[in-house]
Amino acid sequence: MEEDQSSFFYPPDSDLDLSFTSCTTTTTDRTFSARSSLARSSLTLSFNDRLSSTSTPSNPSTSVASLHDRPHRRHDPNWAAIKAATTLSSDGALHLRHLKLLKLVGSGNLGRVFLCRLRDYDHANFALKVVDRDSLTSKKLSHVRTEAEILSSLDHPFLPTLYAHLEVSHYTCLLIDYCSNGDLHSLLRKQPTNRLPVEAVRFYAAEVLVALEYLHALGIVYRDLKPENILIREDGHIMLSDFDLCFKSDISPKLENKVHVDDAAGSPRSHRRRRRRRNCYCLDGGRERVRMVTEFVAEPTTAFSRSCVGTHEYLAPELVSGNGHGNGVDWWAFGVLIYELLFGTTPFKGGSKESTLRNIASTKGVKFYAAADDEMESENGLMAEARDLIEKLLVKDPRKRLGCARGATDIKRHPFFQGIKWPLIRAYRPPELRGLTVKRSKSKVHGGSHHHHHHWSSVVPTSPRRRRCWWMRLYLRIKGSKYSLNPNTNYYCYVNNKITRKHL
Repeated sequence: MEEDQSSFFYPPDSDLDLSFTSCTTTTTDRTFSARSSLARSSLTLSFNDRLSSTSTPSNPSTSVASLHDRPHRRHDPNWAAIKAATTLSSDGALHLRHLKLLKLVGSGNLGRVFLCRLRDYDHANFALKVVDRDSLTSKKLSHVRTEAEILSSLDHPFLPTLYAHLEVSHYTCLLIDYCSNGDLHSLLRKQPTNRLPVEAVRFYAAEVLVALEYLHALGIVYRDLKPENILIREDGHIMLSDFDLCFKSDISPKLENKVHVDDAAGSPRSHRRRRRRRNCYCLDGGRERVRMVTEFVAEPTTAFSRSCVGTHEYLAPELVSGNGHGNGVDWWAFGVLIYELLFGTTPFKGGSKESTLRNIASTKGVKFYAAADDEMESENGLMAEARDLIEKLLVKDPRKRLGCARGATDIKRHPFFQGIKWPLIRAYRPPELRGLTVKRSKSKVHGGSHHHHHHWSSVVPTSPRRRRCWWMRLYLRIKGSKYSLNPNTNYYCYVNNKITRKHL
């Protein structure tokens, strides 16, 4: 999240003014964002009345105890700090008095966000989102409740962790992760050409894809994907933010059988290319291998809403028309996101908001900038695959749009993402970009559970020759077993009517 230039700093142990007065303004939902959101007005919150950081009987700080266990974050040092604070608390709960606010870091469409720490502990940073319920309409109050409900159910490395939900007087306070590297929109504007290299786009797109896959598996349609809502953690990986525009739908997970053809390198091949190269041989001297793969698909295909919400440059055609929309709006926005990261602008941007919406609603397809495309072709051969992926995502008929039927399962198999080991995505090294400071963390071993928590920087580099030998030994071992490597290893896989083990 972008840092507000009017940030306020406070002495660590002083009482803080946490009372706010809200007023409607015409500013955007991000302090320096070039875009505004439709059907939403931003809030400017100013310091007003005095409220002691120590709760009083007439104005208590209550903790909403609706948080579930998060096994993927149990070794997070932030959780250790929270548990230490609650252990020392008289009632075993976290209260506002346990926090000290350091500065104002940004404003959202519902409230403001502060950088804060626990008192007497300076080694864990948090973001505190403060919402003044008295200043909001009933519709926006429902958005606040939606965001709090969704945050409380998330447990994913690329999504926020809700450490505490506090109700103080007429304020709702949500304690979540703090991302020191700002958002992707700010990072994009720091680049010389306002765009990212193709490899960097592939990195961020892959992590956003995994985050959307998780949300859709829970039946959550995000509806607010844009660079401003993609925050960057101190380790260089992403975190989606702002879930007030989400809506939930029923989800029916299912297993689907699909035939995949692997070429000599073990990567999936499309049916068209398979017909052209039927005599392709694999490493073992045999022909290309046909696999029957049973994939787990959890996509909210029955989701439906008529609300027109979001950022106008990222709205899908069916959302602009007002005839109702579903899960496809997220995959449309995903295509717009990849386009903007590559070219520095959105594909249907016009001279005004109205002209942009007309371009989206028209029957014209997406156009690419030839000059910029030629430059990027010389950088990396991924550009052709990136363009193909964008064209498949920006299909104006949602019934034909990539991802609308089977979600991220199909998108992961696109050639643009070929070679990505999805279960190891957190171990990939973030790109080195101007304006991005990545913290190098070491591998940690937690005593008692013998759990090794490896960060991407903890992977020991090996020589290409050593890596080739390692992969060859692994290949020969798998070749002689009944198991097969599935490129999408989150799912079940049948080979020769035998089921492999489930990879998590």
